[in-house]
Amino acid sequence: MRRAVVAVVVTMAAVLPGTAQEGASANWPQLRGPSGLGYTIERGLPLAWGGAGRENVLWQAPLPGEGHASPIVWGDRVFVCTVAWKPGVEDRARVLPDHHVTCYRASDGKLLWDTIVPPGPWLRDDFRSGPGGGYAAPTPATDGKRVYCAFGSAVLAALDFDGRMVWRQELTPFAFDVTYSCSPLVFRDTVIAFCPCRVPEDSRVVAYSCSTGKVAWQEKLPEMGFGHSTPLIISVGGSPQMLLLASGMSRSPNALRSLDPATGRLLWWCRGAGDAATPAYGGGLVYFDSGRGSEGIAVDPTGSGDVSGTHIRWTVRGLPEAISSPIIVGKRLYRLTSSGRLVCWDLATGAQLYAEPLEGISSTWASPIADPAGRLYFVNGGRSYVVQAGPEFRRLAINDLGDPGHASAAVSSGRLFIVGTKYLTCVGSRSDGKR
Repeated sequence: MRRAVVAVVVTMAAVLPGTAQEGASANWPQLRGPSGLGYTIERGLPLAWGGAGRENVLWQAPLPGEGHASPIVWGDRVFVCTVAWKPGVEDRARVLPDHHVTCYRASDGKLLWDTIVPPGPWLRDDFRSGPGGGYAAPTPATDGKRVYCAFGSAVLAALDFDGRMVWRQELTPFAFDVTYSCSPLVFRDTVIAFCPCRVPEDSRVVAYSCSTGKVAWQEKLPEMGFGHSTPLIISVGGSPQMLLLASGMSRSPNALRSLDPATGRLLWWCRGAGDAATPAYGGGLVYFDSGRGSEGIAVDPTGSGDVSGTHIRWTVRGLPEAISSPIIVGKRLYRLTSSGRLVCWDLATGAQLYAEPLEGISSTWASPIADPAGRLYFVNGGRSYVVQAGPEFRRLAINDLGDPGHASAAVSSGRLFIVGTKYLTCVGSRSDGKR
């Protein structure tokens, strides 16, 4: 596991120059952390929290709205995106909610500021995705200078660390499916927005200048179906690749695409399916599936052009729905299905090692986090699990904060930051001996 952690740090340094090595343990700047893969180099995270005694709950802060967006952390600041309709609104399909970006002090949960971003042009009427009606699904990202936030009304905005608007861009055209939920991604001096649409000719990926919001480059994806997954940047042979995964609800000859994140140039593509889940990367393999149930594919990312016939290493079929993202720890791949069953495969061969239920887990949408000790944290604001990575299932803890939500957790300075439906909660091992 130690070598895996070192590999993560090397990947972070290659992909995020200037940020990975500076306080890598303290910052959680985007969805699924510095690497985008769910890894933390933090040690000493608590195994137990919540319950009747509020064990290891350091503080809670009320949220001004609801959403699926995960918190992000930079230094002593925690940023959260939510939406809220004004009191008295009876028909949410006719009124856009307020788009909140809030900043809390990480040490004690004090609200530092609450900025309302002017909404985009998309007035939605499909609220099947739950809290916040899907308007606050994307997780914000930061480069330590600005916070970049996207909302389901088809808008992307940059705020400074004092909550002042720096720039705002509408994501048009907005033929998205159900909602816009692809989180922004910072690469060097650009912030990247992935826009896979129900109308394929509207699908695209756009890089905006971090400082001005002007378009740095844009790549149209006219054959790409809709999707909800966030791009992933990995380092292959010392060079960055950006993985885009989307194919609607069907299989496609180019569901997974690898692009140069500096220019948008297409590097390679692979058959398969993609919708809800972001790929996993480790051990020289990229694993991906649609998240809606289909086949899972492990592919070697060192090829070029169509790699479907040359670089696929194994395939598993008959997968159930699994909205959260997979994770690789050491020699094994882990996948939490929507039924609450945790499946473990051998990474080299795809052979299933076990499939065990996480009974009563409150959310199977929140993606897991792996620590250097090989502990897997399946965390949400409700009933959560901690499992030991390995070839056999080993449950370490079950915890409950009583505030279920779908957002993935953030990790910083030995603490977990968890967004529920009502609260932002900070969990950490108490140093005062109290329980």
